[in-house]
Amino acid sequence: MLESGKSPGIDVSLATLPDSVRTLQTALQTKAKNEPATRFYSLWDKVCRRDILTEAYRRCRANRGAPGVDGESFERIESQGLDPWLERLQQELKGKTYQPRPLLRVWIPKANGGERPLAVPCIRDRVAQMAVLLVIGPIFEPDLSPRQYGFRSGVDAKMAVRRTFFDLVEGGKREVADVDLSDYFTTIPHGDLMRCVVRRIADGTLLAVIRAWLTVPVRERSPQGERQTTPAKDQHRGVPQGGVISPLLSNLYFRRFMLAWYGKGYAERHQAEVVNYADDFVILCPPGRGAEAMAEMRQLVSRLGLTVNEKKTRLVKLPEERFDFLGYTVGRFYGKGGRPYWGTRPSKKAVKRLMREIHDATTKRWNPLEVESRVERLNPLLRGWAGYFNQGPVGKVYRQIDNYVARRLRIWLMRKRGKRGTGYRQYPDHYLYEELGLMRLLPLLANRSNAKV
Repeated sequence: MLESGKSPGIDVSLATLPDSVRTLQTALQTKAKNEPATRFYSLWDKVCRRDILTEAYRRCRANRGAPGVDGESFERIESQGLDPWLERLQQELKGKTYQPRPLLRVWIPKANGGERPLAVPCIRDRVAQMAVLLVIGPIFEPDLSPRQYGFRSGVDAKMAVRRTFFDLVEGGKREVADVDLSDYFTTIPHGDLMRCVVRRIADGTLLAVIRAWLTVPVRERSPQGERQTTPAKDQHRGVPQGGVISPLLSNLYFRRFMLAWYGKGYAERHQAEVVNYADDFVILCPPGRGAEAMAEMRQLVSRLGLTVNEKKTRLVKLPEERFDFLGYTVGRFYGKGGRPYWGTRPSKKAVKRLMREIHDATTKRWNPLEVESRVERLNPLLRGWAGYFNQGPVGKVYRQIDNYVARRLRIWLMRKRGKRGTGYRQYPDHYLYEELGLMRLLPLLANRSNAKV
């Protein structure tokens, strides 16, 4: 679970694949790795394979997600027959009559209190995009920088945080450019992006379909009716946030920044390392190098057709300051007796966001849900949060959250009975944790080292 609300990406690890799909991916990735200049000409027939489409559907099903503009749900597809549905999609793809449907725009809350647009494809288009991802993902994987951690198999956001920490501690990096890009996903230039794709892919049908996904219309529903627009087509920019193929495309475009930074002397000149996850990245520099590195970063970003969000971008000087990256606060802290140490901890924003979700889940006293259902809603929320925020000395934060959850649930139980008060006597700990099965975070620390990182 990322504090920023970003998707964790799609795992296309070979270990979870059917043998036939694994064999194909291994062959493609091996060829791409061994022949960095090779272009792949015949891929569309592989996208149309039934085993690829079946695996693509399985992965989309596992990711769940709401229906798109056509209202077609996974349950409806399966009730009417999955095999005929896959057959129809396969025939459209084979016959090259496939055309993507409009995206459904929905708005989801951001951590800062605003909203960001999410473009939801139909399940049919999600499966088609996943099939393409299964085929071309292994081709592009060897090309990505090892310091790009977003949306890739075998790496994750916590690894990006650890890499940042070790650069800071072991590499002596004491100035950090904490960079935020303005609307990265919606400003990626289509022409330059497609050049990144064409460098490896020469299959004309596949390229045409990717272009169609980039320029598909967006449909928004409101009480006043439906409105359809074509912002990406009109501006020649952007990848749909919500598209299955979009994380790979965004990684491919940011690869241009990484190639320039490390290939054109920026990293060597400033002794500066970049750690990237999706549209978030930091540049870690030795003392006195940060300002120049930031200035050249701005020029490079501008040449790529992107914009730095100056309100959220800053130069952090350690140890006097700390910075937040991917939901963690990184910097110097003070332990028992005031002894300083370098470490990480869940950011205040991440904790505040979780508590807001807990509050929302324990507010309405007239909600008809039974107590067990209420706990079933809270437990996955806590489990997911703790699964991500388990690095560093988290005991104090875990205790704070445990106390807050217990207090909120007790108050909700009292209000449900029409009573006032805190409910400590009526609902003691053994009732919450043993009878109701409410999850407690503090015991999780017994299963891990209490190292700083």
